[in-house]
Amino acid sequence: MSDGEFDVLVLGAGSGGYACALRAAQLGLSVGLVEKDKLGGTCLHVGCVPTKALLHAAEVADLARGSEQFGVRATLDGIDMPGVIAYQDKVVSRLFKGLTGLIKGRGITVIEGEGRLTGPHEVTVVPTDPTASTTTYAGKHVVLASGSYSRSLPGLEVDGRRVLTSEHALLLDRVPATVVVLGGGVIGCEFASVWASFGAEVTIVEALPRLVAAEDEASSTALERAFKKRKIQVRTSTPFQSLKVTDEGVAVTVEGGDVIEAELLLVAVGRGPSTEGLGYDEQGVSMERGFVLTDDRCRTNLDGVYAVGDIVPGLQLAHRGFQQGIFVAEDIAGLDPTPIDETGIPRVTYSHPEVASVGLDEAAARAAYGDDAIRTVTYDLGGNGKSQILMTQGFVKLVSRVDGPVVGVHLVGDRVGELVGEAQLIYNWEAHADDVAPLVHAHPTQNEALGEAHLALAGKPLHAHA
Repeated sequence: MSDGEFDVLVLGAGSGGYACALRAAQLGLSVGLVEKDKLGGTCLHVGCVPTKALLHAAEVADLARGSEQFGVRATLDGIDMPGVIAYQDKVVSRLFKGLTGLIKGRGITVIEGEGRLTGPHEVTVVPTDPTASTTTYAGKHVVLASGSYSRSLPGLEVDGRRVLTSEHALLLDRVPATVVVLGGGVIGCEFASVWASFGAEVTIVEALPRLVAAEDEASSTALERAFKKRKIQVRTSTPFQSLKVTDEGVAVTVEGGDVIEAELLLVAVGRGPSTEGLGYDEQGVSMERGFVLTDDRCRTNLDGVYAVGDIVPGLQLAHRGFQQGIFVAEDIAGLDPTPIDETGIPRVTYSHPEVASVGLDEAAARAAYGDDAIRTVTYDLGGNGKSQILMTQGFVKLVSRVDGPVVGVHLVGDRVGELVGEAQLIYNWEAHADDVAPLVHAHPTQNEALGEAHLALAGKPLHAHA
């Protein structure tokens, strides 16, 4: 290897990029990792980790406010947002330090600066340090992992003051009195949940007929019901029309002419692929609407060029990018890994209550296999001891092929995100109800709900109706 040439050259150090770099180095390959900002990318610094810290602070606020139901006398004196941000930052800082140490310890060359694909196997980097010169690096294999950005809508200008994206919302030094959340997907529902827990009046505006529309319809219905109980205003089937920013806040006009006034507007209409201006088009990488197209082995149409994470069409989830990064490193090393089943990737919305799932929803399963080939079982968390201790409501819904494996698991309730690990094993190992029903689940845990749901699916319900 001569200077500036690597076995694997990775453009972007987010979840997909750094996972690829770490696994490739572990397999004895020389690795260059290009990053213009901080190692860890969106997820670590302005995405998954800080938002989940914020959601935990919100849970603490709810527990303090409702402590009397547990026989504990406590009062919620208020929310110290600078204190919440300090807690967030401490978590992020600890993880960032650990990741930086890992990267260094594996002998990975970190190239600080903005990279651009300037050849099928070369990346030109404008360094972060203004005194350093622009350098071109070569890689036998190049992995595109440039991540995503917060989208807006045509004519809707984000100013970071009255009109925010999730990145701005994470740094907000106060709790808004009133807020409109534009978008009822994962990000919108999580922030709506946080602000409601902190005492704000929240209105969600969603153009689609239901919240978290990618989830099973029963999960959407349960979340909407829970939000309304928490006094979160939910307006589905309500497209955004226009916005007026005033000195006092925002006035959001929706289709039909209604105007919703609030202190802030959070724009949570999804994330777009960060690919513009990075040379992908110019080098002939196949693309569609800004996304990089790949086969099931994460290979682009250019020989030796791969793509992972949010720039590849599909679920924009950190753990998807992370696993794709590992897959690509192993593919490059000749280990012939098994392609990732996208349907088998677990999905979680960390609101209060949480929504989690893996596999097909009921509608997709019926479309794929036919109505007569699918059966479902729903186990209410009212029969689960630990859920009653936590005072949470929800369910476990199983979607199964008749005389076949479970093809979908759908969960609603506080902390059910922790159950999706077992659920994804059930789906990915193509388990039948009779495979899971005899397994012993610890008591009292929420995991028991998964066990009891499978007992019901196997035709031997105890605390549920088959």
